[in-house]
Amino acid sequence: MDNRIKTLVIFLFAIAVLVGCENNGETGSSSNKPKARGSLGEILLVIDSAKYAGPVGEELRDIFEANIPGIIREESLFYVRKVDPRKLTRILKMANNMVYVTTFDDTRPASRVINSQFTPESKEMAMEDPSLFMLRNKDEFAVGQEVLYLFGENEKELIQNLRANKSQLQNLFVSKERDRLAKALFNRTNGEAAVKSAEKFGMALNLPASYQFVLEAEDFLWYRQPTPRSDKPDISLFFFQTAYTDEEQVFPENIIKLRDAIAKEHIFGDPRKKESFLVTERLEPPVFKNVQIDGKYSVEMRGAWKTNNLSMGGSFLSYTVVDEVQGKIFYMEGFVYYPNEAHRASLREIETILNATSFPAKAEEK
Repeated sequence: MDNRIKTLVIFLFAIAVLVGCENNGETGSSSNKPKARGSLGEILLVIDSAKYAGPVGEELRDIFEANIPGIIREESLFYVRKVDPRKLTRILKMANNMVYVTTFDDTRPASRVINSQFTPESKEMAMEDPSLFMLRNKDEFAVGQEVLYLFGENEKELIQNLRANKSQLQNLFVSKERDRLAKALFNRTNGEAAVKSAEKFGMALNLPASYQFVLEAEDFLWYRQPTPRSDKPDISLFFFQTAYTDEEQVFPENIIKLRDAIAKEHIFGDPRKKESFLVTERLEPPVFKNVQIDGKYSVEMRGAWKTNNLSMGGSFLSYTVVDEVQGKIFYMEGFVYYPNEAHRASLREIETILNATSFPAKAEEK
């Protein structure tokens, strides 16, 4: 199908579904809606229990409860809270993230409740085009909310679309969570860090005010969000630059070598014990992915770290950014120390901060 026609069909389909929602009294102006609420990384999954117990539920768990890559202790990408559509309360409908799942051939009472939100016209559109399986509806019940409808004529059709679009569905909510977190993190920023990073690296670093300066060396900066409480994570961010001479520098093994060299020289679990420098955990090898940071080719690395003397350990997330304009490679990393606790929220914070980094030199060159 031509992309313009496809876009028009999706637009008309969305209107048809929204009309159905209005008829059910579920919409209203943003001015009289409450603010969305909920824990970071939580998704409210609205689905029939029998469907969730079957193949559709298995696919949904594979998408939303997939393990976060690169860390030794298993943690799911999101915390999924399942609810029967007949038991949705006004409070539950205020959730930050909601996902409705149904198939039009399901006659069970719970699925019929979800199906009633679709008009006959929208159902007909979906049946005529099996690739129509998803609809986003922002602020449906609360301001700042992301509501997603996943549907199909039958389970086989829905499962095929879920499998084919796994990454898209994951990234949709990861991106939304990052946007929400950014509003909170960057409410107050560390102005000194912005100036220092601009002078040293020629980049714009957006760092929350809670992060404190730790160490500066040639081509190296380290900031840390320390905590005196054992029930809070200890997060560090460090930045390093080096000349970009060869594309082999961004091969996975060479990125690990670069990380270990930086950490061995500058980062210690206990500065009084030089054998306590940080190393990359190889028992569970890091996971790599090509991404873009401020429009620049970058390599994301997720993994586990430990001190060389095995006294400490945790998780880390890094980006190796190639800046061809400046002829530089920037290595940016955040690592968390939070023994025996979940690292998901800390890694999401690190991801949000590092992805907000920009490189003004690119614009100046243009």
